[in-house]
Amino acid sequence: MPKLAATSIAECADNLFDIEKLPGLASLMSGGCILARMNHDSQSAEVEPHRHRETAESFGSDTARYDRTRPRYPDVLIDRIIASSPGRDILDVGCGTGIEARQFQAARCTVLGVEPDTRMAEFARRTGVNVEVATFEAWNPAGRRFDAVVAGTAWHWVDPVAGAAKAARALQPQGLLAPFHHVFQYPPEVMEALATAYRQVAGDAPFNLSSLVTKPALDAYQPLFDKIADGIREAGAFSEPEQWQFHWNHAYTKDEWLDQLPTHGTLTQLTPGKLSKILDGVGAAIDAMGGSLNMPYTTVAVTAKRISTD
Repeated sequence: MPKLAATSIAECADNLFDIEKLPGLASLMSGGCILARMNHDSQSAEVEPHRHRETAESFGSDTARYDRTRPRYPDVLIDRIIASSPGRDILDVGCGTGIEARQFQAARCTVLGVEPDTRMAEFARRTGVNVEVATFEAWNPAGRRFDAVVAGTAWHWVDPVAGAAKAARALQPQGLLAPFHHVFQYPPEVMEALATAYRQVAGDAPFNLSSLVTKPALDAYQPLFDKIADGIREAGAFSEPEQWQFHWNHAYTKDEWLDQLPTHGTLTQLTPGKLSKILDGVGAAIDAMGGSLNMPYTTVAVTAKRISTD
């Protein structure tokens, strides 16, 4: 993993999208995260991807590919979460195939996963992760307390207020709530190819992928991070939320990126023929760039300490 820089951000950037057309853009961008689509004259918008259960539960269609191709999380993030927690008992919400759970296990943590998709849960169990099948809102802590509640590119599928309240029930005093997400910045040529191919196979796309050619992807995600922070505040059991950012890069060959792309949100629900056309279009764009692409990532965590003692 390349060397990473950690910073904090407090400024909400320009918003790119209209909220009434939510389902799908960020699923294409990060494999799950639905971005707020806001009108330019609007100061706020509802960001409620947790209501889109069909997309949320589509990622188990190819668990082996998902686990093989999805990027891991920066070691510095894992280390900072552990250092900021009172102990090493971790609850992993929406653990999927167990990617981040195994990273915490490798750092000598005990991890329990909660995952609503039985296919993902079974895969994670085969890799040595203890998993209980449930949505986090319905999951029962049964009196158990953890030192940290984490979620790797999954908290957007959880009701932000109910999820934070459930996390408070499951955390030790001074325990850490730390949902985190990957955000990556497509090269403009590849983003244009993806937008064009998607329009060709799906007609008028319900989102404007081309908007991200000239706008930073991180700006588009800020409304989601604000929504997470607002949910934590509304739960009333936590310190003021912070944002941590970790910047890194990963070089992909064309084959590596095309292997990962079918795991991205809305693409998981396309027919094989439509998916093939999108992969051909994106692959041609990568070939034109020399057969590989350098993908800048920012991994963003929204964190808060449990301060109530009830």
